[in-house]
Amino acid sequence: MKTTTVQNTFDDITLWNNMRESDEKSFSTLFEKYFSDLVSYGNSLSPYSEKVQDCVQEVFIDVWKYRKTLQSSVVVKAYLLSSVRKRIARLHERDHIFRKSTSTDSIAFRLEFSVEHELIDDDDYATKEKVAHLNNLLNDLPPRQKEALYLKYHQGLTVEQIADMLEVNYQSASNLLYRGLLTLRKEWKGTLSLITLLSSGTF
Repeated sequence: MKTTTVQNTFDDITLWNNMRESDEKSFSTLFEKYFSDLVSYGNSLSPYSEKVQDCVQEVFIDVWKYRKTLQSSVVVKAYLLSSVRKRIARLHERDHIFRKSTSTDSIAFRLEFSVEHELIDDDDYATKEKVAHLNNLLNDLPPRQKEALYLKYHQGLTVEQIADMLEVNYQSASNLLYRGLLTLRKEWKGTLSLITLLSSGTF
């Protein structure tokens, strides 16, 4: 599977700007399009699934409430993911689950990674063992490295967008990706492309 960079599709741009002009159908379409992705990402940051869903719904409520003031040039998916991350950080502060802080540093990525078995031949036991080892390596990475890889290869964000979400500069985001990949590449000796595995894996 070829990795793709998140860009606004024509549909996203149209839906977003129609929504900004109070088109309820466009708003509903955006909600249906991104709700599950946002909940999945939110669950990676908090073990409280019901509260995560509340956070995602609150993000959409705010989007609609403040639609007239929103910029027209945002990358919709990146904007929504970032909004969910910030809201969950505030949730952690309010509930005193983590240290009292409004910084998104107060939350840690917690989902487990798994390469889809459909990519591997049923009889290729050696590759299966290597992939299992790769999964363990990735899941043992520091949370920030793991989250950066998730945002890059699972959600398709650019390095700049990842930097904005994690509230670090571009070089720091690039370093997170580089260090994570370096750790994996030192150990991965399989015939399948490491990037292909990361892009097609599930969290």
